[in-house]
Amino acid sequence: KNTREAAMAIRGMPLRRAQRYLKDVIEHKQAIAFHRFCGTIGRTAMAKHLKGSSQGRWPEKSCRYLLDLLTNAESNAEMKNLNTDNLFIEHIMVNAAQKQRRRTYRAHGRIGPFMSNPCHIELILSEKQAPVKRGKGAQTAKPVQRRKKVSKKKMAREKRKGK
Repeated sequence: KNTREAAMAIRGMPLRRAQRYLKDVIEHKQAIAFHRFCGTIGRTAMAKHLKGSSQGRWPEKSCRYLLDLLTNAESNAEMKNLNTDNLFIEHIMVNAAQKQRRRTYRAHGRIGPFMSNPCHIELILSEKQAPVKRGKGAQTAKPVQRRKKVSKKKMAREKRKGK
């Protein structure tokens, strides 16, 4: 859940800005705003400026994983000869993976579950395209004039009036 909130915070950001933001969260200079999984999440002044939520935390472990993933994606982009300064996070998605089971020992000889909650992270970086300028001879599209539709009932009424 922490990873999902951190991923939504960096969605659509340029690569460099996302890396800087995650490093700031690890150092507790900026907070991650929690929107969906925000029950029992405390309010913090750092989260007030983030997309309309005052609830926030500093999920360091999740941010480290995302930062490593961004670094890996950046090196993959360099291998494909992409300009890393123009990269932005086009798509990021976090899905729950299968839980891993361990056991914890309880009172009176009982054994309880001790589950971990791993996740799958899907990330796509794209190069931002430069805007294309309009040519000198290019014409703007003119709106098509359409006749107003008239119902059969109205047409019959007008026909009767005309006779």
